[in-house]
Amino acid sequence: MRITIPAKDDKGLKSEVCEHFGRAKYFVFVDVQDDKIENVEIVEVPFEEHSPGDLPNFIKEHGGELVLAYGIGKRAMTYFQSLGIQVVTGAHGKIEGVVKDFMQRGG
Repeated sequence: MRITIPAKDDKGLKSEVCEHFGRAKYFVFVDVQDDKIENVEIVEVPFEEHSPGDLPNFIKEHGGELVLAYGIGKRAMTYFQSLGIQVVTGAHGKIEGVVKDFMQRGG
């Protein structure tokens, strides 16, 4: 599974979750298999301004299957649903902890 988390900076698993999904400068893509982190990729958002659907499509293009975010708008949720990407909200803190917590809960 490829998990995507909006990040405040480019420190990967050590980054903090960006509370404002649409303003994240980076997304951390975490590949998880058998409840283990296999790979981490940090991708800078390639556009300054974005239109509705741009971020969901960006995440889809990078193979994201699940988004863990603090919060996310209804319009973005609709786009993610149409792309078959699951969204779980309420994530906060360091990305490594967020991913591990999700896996422990049987994500």
